[in-house]
Amino acid sequence: MPRVVVDVMLKPEILDPQGQAVANALPRLGVGDVASVRIGRRIEIEFTGEPDLDRAREIADKLLANPVIEDFTVRLIEADETADARS
Repeated sequence: MPRVVVDVMLKPEILDPQGQAVANALPRLGVGDVASVRIGRRIEIEFTGEPDLDRAREIADKLLANPVIEDFTVRLIEADETADARS
């Protein structure tokens, strides 16, 4: 069954302390070629009928993201893409 995925990220001009902490830890793990890290959220919405991207955008704008400091994208994925994302 297709799902709608909402990816929420802090706007580029907003400081991301969690991303900075990960970026700072990477050299201790032997990873030195990463310039920066940004941390976000992925939300999957499964509708009872056909996926509704407009409704998902409305949900994201009103409930899932803070439009003052966050941007979001909404996209449709197939069930097998959900399994790939969790691997």
